[in-house]
Amino acid sequence: MKSKILILIGILALSSCQNKTEKKNIIKTIVQDTLSKTMGGTADLSEVSDKDDKTVELIRKQLQVLLQKDLPAMTKNDRYFYYEAFDLNNDQKDEYFVGFSNSYFCGSGGCSGYILNNDGSVINRFSVTDFPISVTTSSTEKFYDLIFESGGEFHLLKMKNGKYPSNPSVQEVIKGNAPKETTKVLDIQVKKLEKYSF
Repeated sequence: MKSKILILIGILALSSCQNKTEKKNIIKTIVQDTLSKTMGGTADLSEVSDKDDKTVELIRKQLQVLLQKDLPAMTKNDRYFYYEAFDLNNDQKDEYFVGFSNSYFCGSGGCSGYILNNDGSVINRFSVTDFPISVTTSSTEKFYDLIFESGGEFHLLKMKNGKYPSNPSVQEVIKGNAPKETTKVLDIQVKKLEKYSF
């Protein structure tokens, strides 16, 4: 009886080792298949919405116009962006926060970016900021006020004459941390936002 139990334990141990190898092989096969389909342009993108595709294309075209003079000096690695949609003025149309995180657009003071209207037109270009940007619950000129971090301090930006200030570092400093009732946008690290080329 004892020998039968030992044989059974031995068989179970061998089969469990075999299953781990099979699981690793299955995962490896899935990863290889996904990579090859992505590289070959045959990946199933059915879960990507048309709206998202249209938004990315709209932003991509606008950046090529806005940065036309910069493009020749930029490397391939410089030519990508992140974006996040948020309705800043409650008109049922999203505005787009567009940010960059590479050495062409970022320096010791922070990074640059844009806020675009739903049609792609520019609301603002901003500089020297760290991400994320916080959207508050208060508003000025029908647009939510924003909180940008720059130089380790939080700065309040309010709409004035249809524009937000472009340099957050010279705006009113908020003491302490950003209020908890804000919504974070362009939280590139935490939300793991997708990167798009332009």
